[in-house]
Amino acid sequence: MELLANPVRRYAWGSRTAIAALQGRPVPSPHPEAELWLGAHPGDPSYLVHCDGRRLSLLDAVAQDPDVRLGPSGARRWKGRLPFLLKVLAADEPLSLQAHPGAADALSGFAREDRLGIAPDDARRNYKDVNHKPELVCALTEFHALSGFRRPSETLALLSALDAAKLAGHVELLAGQPDSDGLRALFSTWITLPQQLLDKLVPSVQDACVRLLRRGDATRFAPDVRTVLELSERYPGDAGVLAALLLNRVTLAPGQALYQGDGVLHAYLSGACIEVMANSDNVLRGGLTPKHVDVPELLRILDFGAGPPPIVTGANDGVLTRYDTPAREFRLSRLDWTAPNAGDVVPLPEGGGPRILLCTLGSAKVSAGSGQSLTLRQGESLWLDAVDLAVKVASLDGPAQLFLVTDGPDGADS
Repeated sequence: MELLANPVRRYAWGSRTAIAALQGRPVPSPHPEAELWLGAHPGDPSYLVHCDGRRLSLLDAVAQDPDVRLGPSGARRWKGRLPFLLKVLAADEPLSLQAHPGAADALSGFAREDRLGIAPDDARRNYKDVNHKPELVCALTEFHALSGFRRPSETLALLSALDAAKLAGHVELLAGQPDSDGLRALFSTWITLPQQLLDKLVPSVQDACVRLLRRGDATRFAPDVRTVLELSERYPGDAGVLAALLLNRVTLAPGQALYQGDGVLHAYLSGACIEVMANSDNVLRGGLTPKHVDVPELLRILDFGAGPPPIVTGANDGVLTRYDTPAREFRLSRLDWTAPNAGDVVPLPEGGGPRILLCTLGSAKVSAGSGQSLTLRQGESLWLDAVDLAVKVASLDGPAQLFLVTDGPDGADS
């Protein structure tokens, strides 16, 4: 059981307040801070902080003793590699429109790009590793996102309400085939339009959005329309603006979570959240970004199934709320101590796998069966080896909140 020191990633879309405030640093921060990484990703690993001040990369620690760090079965199952990556994500501006490949696509895509001689740090590289990247976001603040294709009937209602002349032919395309094949045809048409046509179509959609809002009868579609206007202001003439018309617009309250499976098109718009994912960096982008966009590869891996987004409320058992997903690489849980149960001692679920604890509110005492104990304050985190057994947590000074991540339920030692 060791404290962690974690890297902060600076991207232009990040927040100058959320991560700094979480860690008790001066606000605003000098630069936008987008992500706090907790894990053993080769690109930016956390460090174990020993009591004497020495630091060891978590990536190296896992590689040196995988049986202790991951458990014997976990070391075999995950090939000596930590299977998950935990983040605090803080977005003041939208992230790129993107999807993540499935396991088979990642394996074949990585091999293909290796054969083509595309260097790992080449901006054209889609596949940085051989893993898929399912992910779950759990809102810390109100969190806004686009996720998955909306039902065609609902999209047709929105497009009809916009009543944009330049969209008429596109509306007919989906109306003639209001299913996943119709969504594929319409999205493929939009994302492959020549730039000179996008430069005419996107402004006409902007004008239609403004007219719809001014009519005063757009309550049903107001969030969708405002999102399209916001995106078009930041990314004029971008096909991703049109794609936003096809996607579910999601608002998460704190504590609600959203799962993104393989091939699900999504974009995070604003807010702060806990994000946990398989330990991968494979991203196929579709727009709303100056970065590399590979349209043919994105279309190949996209899931055009339509329906409501998979919002996960969690299964609550007193202090602990567990967020179950199909992902085998991770399981996220949230621990909340409110006034009535402040100070209650909570045993962590036994699983025999690696764990990371992050404190997002208040402070807590973490103790293991070995007799070791540590105090965890807001913004601090710790690593628990697979051999750290009988771990218990209690809040110290009233209300507290912690997030726990471990590998999936069938990744533990028997």
